Amino acid sequence: MKFRSIPVTPFMQNCTLLWCEKTLQAAVVDPGGDLPKILAAIAEQGVTVVKLLLTHGHIDHAGGAAALANQLGVPIEGPHSADEFLLEGLPDQSKKYGFPLAASFTPSRWLEQGDTVQIGEATLAVLHTPGHTPGHVVYFDATSKLALVGDVLFRRSIGRTDFPRGDYDTLISSIHERLFPLGDDVSFISGHGPMSTFGEERRFNPHLV
Repeated sequence: MKFRSIPVTPFMQNCTLLWCEKTLQAAVVDPGGDLPKILAAIAEQGVTVVKLLLTHGHIDHAGGAAALANQLGVPIEGPHSADEFLLEGLPDQSKKYGFPLAASFTPSRWLEQGDTVQIGEATLAVLHTPGHTPGHVVYFDATSKLALVGDVLFRRSIGRTDFPRGDYDTLISSIHERLFPLGDDVSFISGHGPMSTFGEERRFNPHLV
C-alpha cells in the first residue's frame, strides 16, 4: 500500500489517501472537510477512488464524507454502528465546532471486529477499538505493516475520552489488546500529528508505560 496524508479542517486532521500499488485503486480515509484539497491530491497521484473509509463519527473525520461520496459516486464503509448517533448528529456537530454544515448520513456498510476491506489487491483488517468513541475502528494492512488508527493513539499521547460515550478504561484496553499485539514494527497514521510505531509508543508513551 501507498499513502499520502492530507491535513484538513481547522483541527488539522490527517485525512489519508490510501492506494494499491498494482491497481491504483484507492480509498480516502476520514475526509473531514476541505474537499478541494482532497480532490487535488487524488488527481496528483493519478489514482481511482473506489470507496471512503471512516474510523469514527466526529466532525473533523466524517464531515466531508457524504459530499465527497456523492461527488465521486462511491460508497462509504465504516465505522462500527455504535457511532451511528454521531453520524446522525453531524449537523449539530457542525454548528458546535464552527464547521460548514455537514449532512447526516448512513454508511453503505457498517464494520465489525474481524471484517476486511478491499482496495484493489490489498486487504485491510478491521479492528473495533472503542474508547474515544464507542464505534471507532482501525484499519490494518499486514503486508506493509501500516495501521490507520484515527484518534485512538497518537505519538506520545492517546485519544480523548471526555466526549459523549467515551471511556478511558475501554480506550486503554483497545490499545493494549487490539493494537499492540499487531507488532512493535507496525507504523501508524494517527488522526492528528506525526506518525509513530507501536513499539515506540509501548516503550515511551507516558500514558501507556
